Amino acid sequence: MAYQILMVDDDADFREELRDCLEGYTVIEAANGPQALAILRKPNAIDLVILDAVMPQVSGTEVLREIKKIKPGLAIIMLTGQSSKDIAIDALKGRADDYIEKPVNPGKFLEIIQSTLAVKARKGFTYTHGIHAKIEQAKQFIERNFDKKITLQDVAGQVYLSPKYFSRIFKEIAGQGFNEYRLSVKIAQACELLKNSDYTVTEIANRFGYQNLESFIRIFEKMMKLSPTQYRHKNQQKVLRKK
Repeated sequence: MAYQILMVDDDADFREELRDCLEGYTVIEAANGPQALAILRKPNAIDLVILDAVMPQVSGTEVLREIKKIKPGLAIIMLTGQSSKDIAIDALKGRADDYIEKPVNPGKFLEIIQSTLAVKARKGFTYTHGIHAKIEQAKQFIERNFDKKITLQDVAGQVYLSPKYFSRIFKEIAGQGFNEYRLSVKIAQACELLKNSDYTVTEIANRFGYQNLESFIRIFEKMMKLSPTQYRHKNQQKVLRKK
């Protein structure tokens, strides 16, 4: 499957020029920061963002900071002008993966994209054809969007399968039903936050879309055999002992 790139620049002609360089990639365009953030807040399979540093409404560096809040591990390459080295430095400090100066050299542009995607690529995941590859892609999509409300139809659409067929084949190959797998991913992420962050249980529940705290606690206890608070205490104690 082709990598998906979100290209964010207010110049439509420039976006068209860049798109011509990106044959073999799936390119999604945004004309400004708010558009880009709206796309990223919805379920998506975007692998890389190419982000102009200077845009109206919201600057590229501000958008960079917001993206890192939404999807901390997402690869981001900033586009900067020749006279904006200070912006490039700010972008790298803001955890951009790299930057490219305008005017863009097509060869260098592709080289940086390929290098960045290679570094960010999932261990052991290869883009191959066949139903097993589609299920791996579906699992990856679920994992990337663990904090969003995604449906069976959303994921089936990503891998171009009918929901009914996808539901059956997902269970056969993954060994779990779609809802069971999606829930296990959420709880695994919740466990990581309980161990490694200062978020309260309520904040974690809200982040994963649970409006009712009791519902989150009940599901967590059912899967982990401990309440979130008990799990945090037990596992943070283990971390302290290791130190």
